[in-house]
Formats: sequence, structure tokens, C-alpha cells
Amino acid sequence: MTIRGILFDVDDTLIDYAGTARNGILKHLAAEGLLDRFSAPDEAVALWRALEEEDYPRYLAGELTFTGQQQSRTRRFLSHIGVTSDDPVAWFARYVALRDTEWLVFPDVPPTLRELTTRLRLGVVSNSSRNHQRMKLGAVGLLDHFGEAILCSSEFGTPKPDPSIFHAGCAMLDLAPEEVAYVGDRYDVDGVGARDAGLQAYWLDRTELGVTGGDGITVIHSLAALGPFSP
Repeated sequence: MTIRGILFDVDDTLIDYAGTARNGILKHLAAEGLLDRFSAPDEAVALWRALEEEDYPRYLAGELTFTGQQQSRTRRFLSHIGVTSDDPVAWFARYVALRDTEWLVFPDVPPTLRELTTRLRLGVVSNSSRNHQRMKLGAVGLLDHFGEAILCSSEFGTPKPDPSIFHAGCAMLDLAPEEVAYVGDRYDVDGVGARDAGLQAYWLDRTELGVTGGDGITVIHSLAALGPFSP
């Protein structure tokens, strides 16, 4: 069936979250006088990201609150270098203040969205909070492409890969699942989740690892690959 709408993930799909977080944590550690506790900046970044990959899914599963996963990540990170914080919430807030000074956007995103907006209905389905994602999209000049068509798990109550959030995203565009493509950077959460919900699934593999598509999931390496879509 012809694709009439596209739903997008945000982090590491439209916005370079990994790059932005890297810049933020390195600035923060330098400001806190902690960067020299690591043998190299990459070691600090790898640990910070690894802890996020463990704690954020716990928040999505309801095991931790949003603030709780931030506190857990902060305590575990600082414990690794032998530092104790009496106020992990404030420590994390100082990190966020530096991280949020400049959100990075992938260069293929603005021109592709400008072109797609003229022909297709666009929206966002993200495992985050709506206000947070609207802030980021606004900061990089992408918010107007989506308007109010932004659905996030914090408000919806169920995260990807549950089919219900994908179906709600399609309803938000007033389209049937088979008329909607979903594009995201995570194979399991985005690719498999969208496919199993009946959408046309596109896994955005920016690392170009040479993985081929299959099982109803199309692999792309740039949003520019979406250009041929037509209503």
C-alpha cells in the first residue's frame, strides 16, 4: 500500500542525541573538576552512556521514576570514580544545563523533512516526554514539521515497542497502520516494534554496519532514502 504518512523516532534519528550528550558530559566533568579521573574522555562518555542504557529502560518499565533514573545514573557514575554526591539531582541538573545549550541535528534531516512535509503527513512517536521532545525539536528548528503530531510514552502511558503506541501514532495522523512508515534508530524497539504493529518499518542504521534488511524491516542509512515516498 502507498505510504501516506511517516512517524519518526527523535533521539539518534532526527537529533544527534549521542553527540549532544557526549559534549554535555565532557563539559560538565571539566566544570566539576572530574574529567582527570578518567584515562581518556572516551572512557567517561562510554560509562555515562552505558549507565543510561541500563537505567532508562527501567524508567520506561515503571521500575524508576524519570528523576529516579537520573539519580541512579549519577550515583553509579560517581561511585565508579570514588566520588559521593549529597545531591545527585542538582549534579544531574548541572549536566543538563550544559548539554541543552546546543542540541545537534543530523545534516540530512532538515532538507529531507522540508521535502517530505510538502507531500506526506509527518509525526513523532518517542519513548520520552512530550515537552522534552518539543523543546529539542524547537531548538533545532524542526518543530514546525510536526505541529501537534507528537506522541510520547510518558503521556501515553506505554512505551515502544508496544503496538498500542504505534497505533495511536497512526490515529494521530488519521491513517491506517499500513499507510504509515515508521523510522527509528533501534532495530528491536523501532524496527521490530513498528513491523509487528502493522506499519511499514524502516530501521535507520547510521553506522552503516552492512546489515541487510529482512523480515519486513527495511534498512536505510540516511533519511534521504525516504525521498522517493509519494502519496
